Amino acid sequence: MQQDVIIIGGSFAGISAAMQLVRAQRKVTVVDGGKPRNRFAEHSHGFFGLDGHSPKAIKQKTWQQLLAYNTVNIVEAEVTGVVKVNDGFTVKINNQSELSCKKLIIATGLKDVLPDIKGIKSRWGKTVVHCPYCHGYELRNRELGVIATSQMSLHQAGMTPDWGVTTYFSQGEYLPDAEQKIFLQQRGVIFEDTPIVEILGDGVDVSSVKLADGRLIKIGGLYVGPKTFMASPIPETLGCDFSEGPLGAVVVTDDFKQTTIAGVFAAGDIANPMQNATFASASGVMAGVGAHHQLIQELR
Repeated sequence: MQQDVIIIGGSFAGISAAMQLVRAQRKVTVVDGGKPRNRFAEHSHGFFGLDGHSPKAIKQKTWQQLLAYNTVNIVEAEVTGVVKVNDGFTVKINNQSELSCKKLIIATGLKDVLPDIKGIKSRWGKTVVHCPYCHGYELRNRELGVIATSQMSLHQAGMTPDWGVTTYFSQGEYLPDAEQKIFLQQRGVIFEDTPIVEILGDGVDVSSVKLADGRLIKIGGLYVGPKTFMASPIPETLGCDFSEGPLGAVVVTDDFKQTTIAGVFAAGDIANPMQNATFASASGVMAGVGAHHQLIQELR
């Protein structure tokens, strides 16, 4: 049976899109591969009504609410390919089955690529984080560091002193210009140009960082803006256009989250230059509304 919409990705963006569509009594299938970007974080913060809940708990709760509607189906599988056909799209999944739909919403998220520093991966999402609004309160009032990965790290360093005394580790590469340095000095930021080579501490805690010259600097939490890449090749294989975001490419969409491919919408981090759970959910709502508006106009 052809679905009105298939949504690839069942986290904040995908479920938000699905909710709009099922409440319009449209037939929707959500296909979820079970690897959301936020799976490394123990808690999600700043999301209205669910602050402090784990990403897993939020997912379970929202799936339960969505499945209360009788026009939705959730398939836990990975999408292996999408083909555009005359009346919509054919979606192939890894259990060898195929689904068909009139409209497609891609909410597959991004993949974070961290700097090659010993000790960083095991602490990612816990004491090494990317967003002060998401995790800063939990790391407040301690010595903090920003590990530079791009010129955007200077912006990150300017924000972080609101949560604790901040050292900006340029890694000898991303140095501030004169105006930026004055601003950061006014914010109380400390500068260190010798690269970090290792993060030290018990378990997932951070106690200090080791520099290339052997020095140890006491640090209790670290911020890093990882390079980002599409977690799924589907937007590219469908021919969607991309633009360059602060840390990696994002899918180009219009105001209703339609991509440059007719009938294909993109939601969540793949389509948002600024990224957190609330932004992802909001873009999912818009993608769901956008897909529904198109279905209405086509009258078929």
